[in-house]
Amino acid sequence: MEDYSAPWFVAIGASGGKGLSDVQAILSLLPRSLEAVVLIVLHRPWDHLSHLAGVLGGASQMPVRIAANGSRLEIGNAYIGEPGDHLTLAAGSFGVLVCDPFRRHRNRTIDLLFRSVAAHGGNRMIGVVLSGALDDGARGLAALHEAGGLSMVLTPTEPPDCGMPENAINYDGPIDRIGNPSDIAFAICEAVSGEDQRSDCRSA
Repeated sequence: MEDYSAPWFVAIGASGGKGLSDVQAILSLLPRSLEAVVLIVLHRPWDHLSHLAGVLGGASQMPVRIAANGSRLEIGNAYIGEPGDHLTLAAGSFGVLVCDPFRRHRNRTIDLLFRSVAAHGGNRMIGVVLSGALDDGARGLAALHEAGGLSMVLTPTEPPDCGMPENAINYDGPIDRIGNPSDIAFAICEAVSGEDQRSDCRSA
């Protein structure tokens, strides 16, 4: 039975410049009133100062915050980690930053987030794989779907055919929604807010 007192968690993974644009597009369409916690992992250099929060915040209707380790994650906010501290979800809607000075997780940080949401997100969770190379996110998305969450993937539109969306689609099990950023934003609104509030998502 669904726990209607628990928050929704929307976990988004992307990589590279195209992935950044995809995340910005989705955030621009999700309403400030969305009753969900949005968690974002974007592959980026670990040894450079990051301005990701400001870049995403400029496109987003909801605040974009850098999660503090052990802090409770609040509905109506989007969260990222620092470049070398990987964002994950813990029990009780708390965020945990996994410090990784030796880069043990390398390009598996989206899987890390998705698996944590699968473990602690209850049955009100959505995983979204956007543009990026290789296959980070595929295993974690399958785990999230197996745990009862919704899986969404950007429609593959460009070579190479071994990118994150293609690998997520081909890895294991069905995908609940495949589409462009606007399609995915509307699907998120539909799941979180219900059919009658889909109009809160602005058109692309």
